[in-house]
Amino acid sequence: MFDGIAGGYDHFNHTMSLGIDRGWRRKAIRFAVDPQRPCRILDVACGTGDFTIALARAAVPGSHVTGIDLSEGMLALLPPKAGKAGVADRIDAKCGDCAALPFGDASFDAVTVAFGVRNFEDRAVCLKEMRRVLRPGGSLVILELSVPRNPLVRAGYRLYLEHLMPLAGKRISGDISAYRYLASSVEHFPLPEAFLPELAACGFSRVRHRALSLGICRLYTACRED
Repeated sequence: MFDGIAGGYDHFNHTMSLGIDRGWRRKAIRFAVDPQRPCRILDVACGTGDFTIALARAAVPGSHVTGIDLSEGMLALLPPKAGKAGVADRIDAKCGDCAALPFGDASFDAVTVAFGVRNFEDRAVCLKEMRRVLRPGGSLVILELSVPRNPLVRAGYRLYLEHLMPLAGKRISGDISAYRYLASSVEHFPLPEAFLPELAACGFSRVRHRALSLGICRLYTACRED
């Protein structure tokens, strides 16, 4: 499914969020990038690499960002985008599954996921794998779309998710079913009171959450302490 919509995915995201998604990523980067020293970052479910590239741009010289995703179609767009952004030497892309990450224990200073956790088939397995490859003291940073709590905002957002987004997705990519799935995945993702305990149960400490843009997006942070 993601291979099929890869070509129009970036354009769709930026258009349908009115560019707000870039601001969400900037906020998340502050928790993932060490401003004082080089770091190794793993960007899970990286897609076409928007967040991967933003992380590489923000990190100090000597840092390296690895993007991993199941979709070869999405990943194929990352290297040329990284080259155009001038950060190709700081990035590598791998096709792989978060449920079985092909990296050693404690390999990364930070692990990030931007709008991908809701697509995990077994969330607990994937969260534990991300903790495994994170070094002690390292940070987990997750951005995820969510349903706002305010009833009026929620009603408008559901109209957007269930009707406007699939129609716009069909116009851009020709695949309405993919965008119906994406809308459904947002509505079924747990709210913070359920997701924060999941993070803790998978071994993460100092789990935190903040709502962005009236709760349309949520930023989760946690760390591995041991």
